Amino acid sequence: MYSTYTFTRRVPDPNDPATLMKEDGVAVCSQMWVDNFREPDKTVNNLTNYLRRFELWVLAYQKVCADETGAYMPRSSVTRSALEDLLALRNAVLDSRFKWGARLEFFIRSPKDKTDYESLSKRKIRAIMTTKQPAPFQDRIVQEVLFMILEPVYEARFSQKSFAFRPGRNAHTVLRVIRRSFAGYLWYIKGDVSTVLDGMKVGMVISALMRDVRDKKVIDLIKAALTTPVITARADDGEKKKKIKRKYQKKRVLAEDEPKPDPYWLESFFGFAPEEAEIQPSWGHCGILSPLLANICLDELDRWMEDKIKEFYKPSTSDVIWNSPDGEGEQGNTSWPEFVPTSGPDKTRKIDYIRYGGHILIGVRGPRADAATLRKQLIEFCDQKYMLKLDNESLPIEHITKGIMFLDHVLCRRVVYPTLRYTATGGKIISEKGVGTLLSVTASLKQCIKQFRKLQFVKGDRDPDPQPCFRMFHATQAHTNAQMNKFLSTIVEWYRYADNRKKIVNFCSYIIRGSLAKLYAAKYKLRSRAKVYKIGARNLSRPLKEKKGQSPEYHNLLRMGLVESIDGLQYTCMSLVPETDYSPFPANWRPDHEKALLEYIRLEDPKTLEAQRDCLREEGLISPQDYISMLVWNYKRNAISADHFSSLLSSENSIKREEGLLLGSGSDDESGDRKFTSEEDKEERIHAAQM
Repeated sequence: MYSTYTFTRRVPDPNDPATLMKEDGVAVCSQMWVDNFREPDKTVNNLTNYLRRFELWVLAYQKVCADETGAYMPRSSVTRSALEDLLALRNAVLDSRFKWGARLEFFIRSPKDKTDYESLSKRKIRAIMTTKQPAPFQDRIVQEVLFMILEPVYEARFSQKSFAFRPGRNAHTVLRVIRRSFAGYLWYIKGDVSTVLDGMKVGMVISALMRDVRDKKVIDLIKAALTTPVITARADDGEKKKKIKRKYQKKRVLAEDEPKPDPYWLESFFGFAPEEAEIQPSWGHCGILSPLLANICLDELDRWMEDKIKEFYKPSTSDVIWNSPDGEGEQGNTSWPEFVPTSGPDKTRKIDYIRYGGHILIGVRGPRADAATLRKQLIEFCDQKYMLKLDNESLPIEHITKGIMFLDHVLCRRVVYPTLRYTATGGKIISEKGVGTLLSVTASLKQCIKQFRKLQFVKGDRDPDPQPCFRMFHATQAHTNAQMNKFLSTIVEWYRYADNRKKIVNFCSYIIRGSLAKLYAAKYKLRSRAKVYKIGARNLSRPLKEKKGQSPEYHNLLRMGLVESIDGLQYTCMSLVPETDYSPFPANWRPDHEKALLEYIRLEDPKTLEAQRDCLREEGLISPQDYISMLVWNYKRNAISADHFSSLLSSENSIKREEGLLLGSGSDDESGDRKFTSEEDKEERIHAAQM
């Protein structure tokens, strides 16, 4: 009796998270960037397919966890329960069951959230429902997925005139573009349209989105994020709260071995940012999507200004610059652009434009009437497109000689009188005095003092006086100096492209050093800054607690490893401050990631490969790939020929032995075996070598 076995094929479970991750999330994102940069003008209508990709959800979970916990979580470390919750969140978004701003119903929770919501009292539940809360963990995951899907779509379409809230572009890029392209402009229009970002209407945002994206699921998800109300205050704010009087507690000075509180310098890095960079849009529950949506809405303004630049451009053959058809070639050094007056009917007329967030800067080369006409047209455009009421005061026209403030830097024109030397006929050197202008990008001392006053380092305007930094009172001298050096390094990097970098950094170093000296004088009861400098040296690198006769020399303790080394303050002398970075900036600059994408797309095009082969063939050259292929092919062909030749020889010898045996037995003609002749053998060897 035979037993019957049945084999069943295991069908993969569609709800199993492990079976849904077929690729790496970074690879999926990279392919999205390549596809969008290959066809930047194509209308996108299949984003829901990317919304289904579970790899993107896992990658978004890793990013949000890194922001939440401060450490990046590898994909192998994500627990199975977290993957199942993430899959439930994805399915809820696809089935339109997801609600923005949920306070108690979560599909997935933060790894740090250990709250048991089922056992909460009614009072705590009411407090959660009526007070402002940070964005839920699951909301940030959905925002991150939408951001990863939409960013490559619009980065391939955005104008090269916008620089804020975009990868690879920052305030330094704006300053370098201004130094490169804005030299020679007389009139400047500086405007602030950030009020558009404050009260942007939902219909305006959705219509701007639908110009390039026609995916109903994604559009509805963003529309729900914009329209869902956000709780910003407590419901019973009007009620009077009972003031609880607390007893005065004297601040205790921490011992050396006690843990010190974290310094506040991470916040001060952003607090030292310019006014234009401080304003960041935040719309509804969009979160990190808000800056991207702001650029999408203001991209029409960028395109309108690009058309105006082409319309306004009128070259002049008698001018020394901008007399090429495209207005960009043969300009020479644009930081020293001209030795002639910049206005007049026979001079080149040109405008340029740049936008950083909601702040715009327009340079006009020509009469002031042209700038006034452009301003009037800009006011009409903003009124019709964004329903924003601007006036002449919000868009002032300023001359370059008065200085234009932008990103905490002053743009001005310095008139110089260089000596022009050239050789006349006969070899004589003739020297003449000329008049030239130089575009200067100078750091604003007034804005710098304002930033220090905001951080409570100084008081007073005309003669700023350093104030003691009591926030670092409990930290050691070595820790305080190290934190201040980080702050100084940030300042040095921020003023990297300022013409007066040495002076402004030396001033910042003086303020910080004076603030620390006053702090140490109060902490160690040394009465004055002069006493602190006498004991701790000019850069405050010597310990201030050491007293003669009570402890060994500091150098001996440092050598034995019994004390920590104290780093002195940096940039105490102007000679230690690095020079201004005047590295050349290309005219059609693009970030590195965009250049790599465009180069990859160009090399992937079969036309490029065919053109390279034609060029190599015309030059009589051979590519390294073809050379390696030829070597490998020759090696294989020779190896096959040798193996076949040896097999032929062995078969011929065996046949000869068989023939000899047959001849010896007297059955020469009855064997029926084929006899190889020398001609047939030669032909077969040649055929094998050709194969």
